[in-house]
Amino acid sequence: MVQRRNPYAPRAADFLSNISNFNIIESTLREGEQFANAFFDTKTKIAIAKALDAFGVEYIELTSPVASEQSRADCEAICKLGLKAKILTHIRCHMDDARIAVETGVDGVDVVIGTSSFLREFSHGKDMAYITKTAIEVIEFVKSKNIEVRFSSEDSFRSDLVDLLSIYQTVDKIGVNRVGIADTVGCANPRQVYDLVRTLRGVVGCDIEVHLHNDTGMAIANAYTALEAGATHIDTSVLGIGERVGITPLGGLVACLYAANPEYVKSKYNLPMLREIENLVAEAVEVNVPFMNPITGYCAFTHKAGIHAKAILNNPSTYEILKPEDFGLTRYVSIGHRLTGWNAVKSRVEQLGLTLTDEEVKDATAKIKELADVRTQSMDDVDSLLRIYHSGIQSGELATEGRRRLTDQAGDP
Repeated sequence: MVQRRNPYAPRAADFLSNISNFNIIESTLREGEQFANAFFDTKTKIAIAKALDAFGVEYIELTSPVASEQSRADCEAICKLGLKAKILTHIRCHMDDARIAVETGVDGVDVVIGTSSFLREFSHGKDMAYITKTAIEVIEFVKSKNIEVRFSSEDSFRSDLVDLLSIYQTVDKIGVNRVGIADTVGCANPRQVYDLVRTLRGVVGCDIEVHLHNDTGMAIANAYTALEAGATHIDTSVLGIGERVGITPLGGLVACLYAANPEYVKSKYNLPMLREIENLVAEAVEVNVPFMNPITGYCAFTHKAGIHAKAILNNPSTYEILKPEDFGLTRYVSIGHRLTGWNAVKSRVEQLGLTLTDEEVKDATAKIKELADVRTQSMDDVDSLLRIYHSGIQSGELATEGRRRLTDQAGDP
């Protein structure tokens, strides 16, 4: 059999691409706490941290211990769980914050400060000279504790490029583990992301992290593009929860990267855990998993149109780029509607262990369509109809009366 090339797979020419060499920094317990509905008590935080660790994320980022006394205690408690994932906390570029953060037992500290003219004027009020001086001081202090340190600008895409490259080069030279780019207001598009990450890749030797908000619906596309341009770490949250409409969702990013390289993604992450994690977080913040959610949305692997259903039954790859079984899920072919096709009905007939000829299946399909023009038929409705039809065929009652008798027995609404 001829092996078809996956059009979404990385190309050999993408020498900077990290689509098959990336790390996830999972920020549900930091960025996610900024979601409007979020309130995570210690028990819930520990449950989420353990679930994310079981899934296999490389890093878990926690709210700054400076935020509150409980935040500090929770940070220390999660650090003591002995998880495989590295534990990070996120702080302002300030020595007081750094001193408290390094005492919690974290594996790394993520330092951030606004660099755009908006934030420099209306937030912290500092100029680039002050920002650079303070960044050096904080980074050198954290490094002295032998833990990881990342420096990120905030509102990177509305910051002056010369300012950005200058401070990134400075912190790279003093040995920061990662520099971060943040689309804080969700204004960037994939082309802008590619250009900035690729430019930055040419001037720093350290890893590059991206934090992308989803205000314009671009977060997943921007994350994928960032990896293509040479980024190494992507910030995510479960269901994308975070400030305003949130950031790159964990599940959506995994779906996108799975499409590019299924074997790599399967080797890194416990994919069947994804539904459990999303349900856990959805319950904690009192929202439903969206119907259109990649992978776990209730109709993610549901097929309805007759032509689609026939092809899916012959070869699932015809209309599925993701394999539901890799995520511990199953596909569902909906047949109780006016768009149904006889091939899908035939598959259900076989699942029920009934024996009907193709002509008889087509006859039964026509009846399903007739009923579905009045109201959608549940699977129980369809199964009942098929069993009645099969019984009528076996007894000979439908030999002459045909579908009129079936209509009477099924009970038209």
